[in-house]
Amino acid sequence: MEISQETIAPGKAVIRLQGKVMISEASDRVGAAVEELVRAGTLTVIIDLSGVTALDSTGIGYLIAGYNRITAAGGEMRMAGATGHIMQNFRVNQLDRVFAFYPSVEEAAKD
Repeated sequence: MEISQETIAPGKAVIRLQGKVMISEASDRVGAAVEELVRAGTLTVIIDLSGVTALDSTGIGYLIAGYNRITAAGGEMRMAGATGHIMQNFRVNQLDRVFAFYPSVEEAAKD
């Protein structure tokens, strides 16, 4: 898994995930990135899933932990670019009712 982040506006950032977000591919780097952003005062975090090719329950767990951290700080986590089997993973677990999904980072970045 590759992960990068960028600030796109004051208090708003994107975490881009690429590849496999799975137990065998990643430690909780998502959580570390979220923690860093929250400490810096970023309260709107967009998770770009458009480059994710595989997602297992551990990967979903990393995203839930990030969501919990952001909401505990009074912030908001938005998911962008999830399609096909990646989106289906969220639907099967009824997480499409928890996370806010947007078709693209650009849509998720709108207030």
